[in-house]
Amino acid sequence: MLSERRLEVLRAIVQDYVGTEEPVGSKALTERHRLGVSPATVRNDMAVLEDEGYIAQPHTSAGRIPTDKGYRLFVDRLAGVKPLSSPERRAIQNFLESAVDLDDVVARTVRLLAQLTRQVAVVQYPSLTRSTVRHVELLALAPARLMLVLITDTGRVEQRHVDCPAPFSDTSLADLRARLNSRVVGRRFTDVPQLVQDLPESFDLEDRATVTTVLSTLLETLVEDTEERLMIGGTANLTRFAHDFPLTIRPVLEALEEQVVLLKLLGEAKDPGMTVRIGHENLHEGLTSTSVVAVGYGSGDEAVAKLGVVGPTRMDYPGTMGAVRAVARYVGQILAES
Repeated sequence: MLSERRLEVLRAIVQDYVGTEEPVGSKALTERHRLGVSPATVRNDMAVLEDEGYIAQPHTSAGRIPTDKGYRLFVDRLAGVKPLSSPERRAIQNFLESAVDLDDVVARTVRLLAQLTRQVAVVQYPSLTRSTVRHVELLALAPARLMLVLITDTGRVEQRHVDCPAPFSDTSLADLRARLNSRVVGRRFTDVPQLVQDLPESFDLEDRATVTTVLSTLLETLVEDTEERLMIGGTANLTRFAHDFPLTIRPVLEALEEQVVLLKLLGEAKDPGMTVRIGHENLHEGLTSTSVVAVGYGSGDEAVAKLGVVGPTRMDYPGTMGAVRAVARYVGQILAES
């Protein structure tokens, strides 16, 4: 275990390196921070931190920089979440409240996160499997062709065309719409199959095939992996940190193009807590020089999806964590009120 003084020295090194982009020396630390000890003592503390693997000497200069292990200790033990100012919070709320639908909410969230953190922002669409049904609409397009519209509690809208095995009357359509909604509105998507399994039997024989077809389309919609949709923005921000990536930024950009990689980066959507993965904690080879800050968001107590940012390990962790958490909270409020 490091002493409190050495933890304070590590905190000062991280803060200075993030702010200046330059390796930090003992003389600069004693000049910029009230550590209450001599430069010689700070040099001794830095030697211990280096031996323990928390800082490293990048080249022959006297300065040191944090390692992945050093950043991890900073986040776990030292970094409080930096709160946003009242004007920042109002700006976020006003910007997100102006959204017209779920796609607009996600697009605005990506832009906000990228602007606030100056990193790459990633937002996952609300997951169908963790949503509830708000309404099911059935519209007649032709005598034997329908449109099924599924609306979730998070404002997500899924549309499907249904080709019926026989013409379906307006009366039967209205009856199916009413019975279907009476069973599934307000219920979790995972419960829907069991709730509707005996519905065809309650219809006249000539309508059962069509009812079964409609229900099959509904159930297919619930399990389709469209729920794994993502939106990403702010990739150009990485070019500002090109010198933070060894050799080239290309592996990072290539990794960010892979949706499966991004989903793994964000983590399990059902986990609402904040996660911070630093450097080599990211298992994808192209992202070992980056850090990921992610948190769940939702319209209730349970997260329906994740959002977060990707940037270099030389990141303002308290500020980034504060921005990500605040944006997630406002997105959740808007989904709850939509």
